[in-house]
Amino acid sequence: MNTENQQHNPVLLIHGIDDTGAVFNTMAGYLTQRGWSVHTLDLIPNNGAVGLDELAKQVEYYVAANFAPEQTLDLVGFSMGGIVSRYYIQRLGGINRVQRFITIASPHYGTAVAYGSRRPGCVQMRTNSAFLKDLNSDAAMLKQLNFTSIWTPYDLMIVPANSSQIPVGREEIIPVALHPWMLKDARSLAIVAAALAEPIKPYPQFVYTHSSQKSPLGGDNI
Repeated sequence: MNTENQQHNPVLLIHGIDDTGAVFNTMAGYLTQRGWSVHTLDLIPNNGAVGLDELAKQVEYYVAANFAPEQTLDLVGFSMGGIVSRYYIQRLGGINRVQRFITIASPHYGTAVAYGSRRPGCVQMRTNSAFLKDLNSDAAMLKQLNFTSIWTPYDLMIVPANSSQIPVGREEIIPVALHPWMLKDARSLAIVAAALAEPIKPYPQFVYTHSSQKSPLGGDNI
């Protein structure tokens, strides 16, 4: 067991559309071997049939049921899971619990692929949807966290691929050929572990108590 384990927050991994928590098996094993306590949950339904805001409530319930109220945690969201995680952080009070947040190949500005379905969750992931514009209007609150976004310029699920870019936090670009490989590529795993091991940066702490409350840091469209 890693002797630094007691300094690590537990890590919650949030999967993407049409996936389950099993998509993180490689990453979960990698992190567990290095001393992290790793958790996954299966979002239901996982096919976009409900809004991402509804899926984010499942994250909220999981955190409340599995972690003590005073326990801080770190969050890693893949693809759709990154947007679900953002809603939890930005709208459901997760900003008060999460210290490190990583998105991997997440459509922060939407993806043209989402136009292939009229399901609510897919509509929310369309390019510059009202849902994403709302989240991006105060994305500056993510500066309160250790936030890292990881993406690949060759992504065929996030179109255009640079929709995974977000001008907050640290950006890591990995030239991986396929969207799902982002969870298994050795470079990606190493970046995730390094980001989760970083000391928490000092930042003025604000408490968000209402799901619709905007950050005092934000308000600018990005």
